Amino acid sequence: MSTIKTAVASMIIVCGVTLGGCSKDQASAEQEVPLVMVAQPGAVQVNQKSYAGEVQARQQTALAFRVAGQIVERYVDVGDQVRVGQVLARLDVKDAELQKNANRAQLDSAQSAVKTAESELKRFQQLLPINAVSRSQYDAAENQYKTAQANLKQAQSAYDVSSNQTQYNQLTATKNGVITERNIEAGQVIAAGQPAYQLAINGEREVVIGVPEQAIAEIKPGQPAKVTLWSKPNEQFNAYVREISPAADQSRTYTVKVALREGNALIQLGQSARVFFSQTDNGQLNVPLSSVSAQGQQAYVLTVNPDNTVHKAPVMLGAYGRDSVPVLSGLKPSDYVVIGGVHLLREKQKIKPIDRENRPVTIQAGG
Repeated sequence: MSTIKTAVASMIIVCGVTLGGCSKDQASAEQEVPLVMVAQPGAVQVNQKSYAGEVQARQQTALAFRVAGQIVERYVDVGDQVRVGQVLARLDVKDAELQKNANRAQLDSAQSAVKTAESELKRFQQLLPINAVSRSQYDAAENQYKTAQANLKQAQSAYDVSSNQTQYNQLTATKNGVITERNIEAGQVIAAGQPAYQLAINGEREVVIGVPEQAIAEIKPGQPAKVTLWSKPNEQFNAYVREISPAADQSRTYTVKVALREGNALIQLGQSARVFFSQTDNGQLNVPLSSVSAQGQQAYVLTVNPDNTVHKAPVMLGAYGRDSVPVLSGLKPSDYVVIGGVHLLREKQKIKPIDRENRPVTIQAGG
């Protein structure tokens, strides 16, 4: 009886040991399939460059007197808002008035001469049929009348010019805007056409920046941009490239004017701004730097097959960025790429793919 009990006890122990070994093997097998984080490649953000600039009015004009003279008064200064027709400065009009009076006297004399010549011609017209005057005398009277008329027209034109010049002694604003520059003082003698004020016309605003010659080829007219102000660093305004200077200035930079699409009412002239340009190539993909490894001189990434095995995919890479690198070839947008621990995995090793939120990822066939 004791022999039977001993045999049964031995069988129980052997079975327990066998079952324990089986459960351990199964646990080890499960632990051999690691959880691996994967992600699909994203579009390449090639770069984002920024340039400092100044807010200016899109339309500006220089205001100048049409005649020369001495400034007797100026009424506005830099920063003043002006309206259409507002008088900005005035010249001494004494000389212009004297010239106007002289031309008026010449006009009166010309008018009298026309009347005299006209009366003489009428008398000759009455005497010619009865042969009281010769034909040559009549022709002379007619020519004298025509000359008097021509002199009258000349005197009238001279008077009109002098009258206008007496009105040109006042410089008026041609548009609504703000004065951004003043180049005159009371008592100064200026020439006709010499700029007196610079007027920034109300309306659209733009940011003027300088782009170095090695980067100007990357900027095109109409290219979108973002603008931030030093006074409002957390706000961005949509803008676009309106104009690019065809030649560099003395500092070897090209002047680029970036027009604002919005925020004109909030932005003041002269404010400091920064313009951002982003260039994106949708034909390229990028992956995190942790996704890339190399064997010899060949870079590769690990893609995940529909059966959750990894595959070593050779790729051609672009210029390395701070956190990512563009993939020029060897990868599709639908591929899932291992984004960490690439060197710890081997070809065709089975994994459990998860995303960045630790959620399981299902790899579709033909993706």
